[in-house]
Amino acid sequence: MGDESQGMGKIITTEDLIHEFRFEQIVPDAILDRPITGSDMNRPGLLMAGFLKFFPEERIQLLGRTEISFFEQMTERKQWECADRLCRHPETPCIIVSRQMEVPEILIEVATRYRLPILRSRLATTKLAGQLQRFLEHTFAPETQMHGVLVDVYGIGILITGNSGIGKSETALELIKRGHRLVADDAVVIRQVEENTLYGESPELLNNLLEIRGLGILNAMTLFGAGAVRAKKKIELVIHLEAWRDDVAYDRLGLDEHTVKILDTEIPSITLPVRPGRNLAVIIEVAAMNQRLKMMGYNAAKELSEKLMATIENHDE
Repeated sequence: MGDESQGMGKIITTEDLIHEFRFEQIVPDAILDRPITGSDMNRPGLLMAGFLKFFPEERIQLLGRTEISFFEQMTERKQWECADRLCRHPETPCIIVSRQMEVPEILIEVATRYRLPILRSRLATTKLAGQLQRFLEHTFAPETQMHGVLVDVYGIGILITGNSGIGKSETALELIKRGHRLVADDAVVIRQVEENTLYGESPELLNNLLEIRGLGILNAMTLFGAGAVRAKKKIELVIHLEAWRDDVAYDRLGLDEHTVKILDTEIPSITLPVRPGRNLAVIIEVAAMNQRLKMMGYNAAKELSEKLMATIENHDE
């Protein structure tokens, strides 16, 4: 299946979060290089109410209207105690306040003492939490890089793999000319953003680039327009190209369904033998359409097999 190297998502800091979401910074001289080590967040209502057990201090602490209102109705002594409980942990990356709400002065003062960043957003709490969750899940998703080409054919993300020089990029070029879209050539960064779901994209350095032996490096977007490329795509089929071998009995019916494991996800897989005269672009187009039919519950090979079995049974009777 080509070269594969696996790793986890990168570690980010509170400063990265500020740049990504353009948060307003409330506490001057806060420590902004605090690491964010996971995709989970916490709304610290229980901590504010005095329940300290199981408090996940390593998570981003998100304060919405409910938490701020609860804090403001406390006595001044309780506010000092609550703010200290919330801000004293060095593992806490930051506190984020939604809805552009006023941050209580006591909370700012305690956070300043501990140099804990307090960030503020205009977004409603639920919308802010959703955007943060998506960003963090993408960042910390299990990740691998594979040698291959990723294309979007009729809405199906197809990862084309095979040995160097087998014709992956040339096939991708023909597919682009036929109206399909390039996601990545040569190196594909693959992330498992959720269970059994893989998304592929190009390394930033290789965005929109295609390498064709004899021509060199081509920019697919410059040559064919913005509609010829896309940033990322869900991977739903792997097609492995290999040189035709006369001593191999290739599948002619398609009854046997094969998969390949990438990270922790099994992806349907097809092996296509390559030899002069085979139009790989057309075959891949048909493979994409056939995969869509299978996802909709129709399998031509199984239907033929069932008809043959029925004919044999009727003949035996």
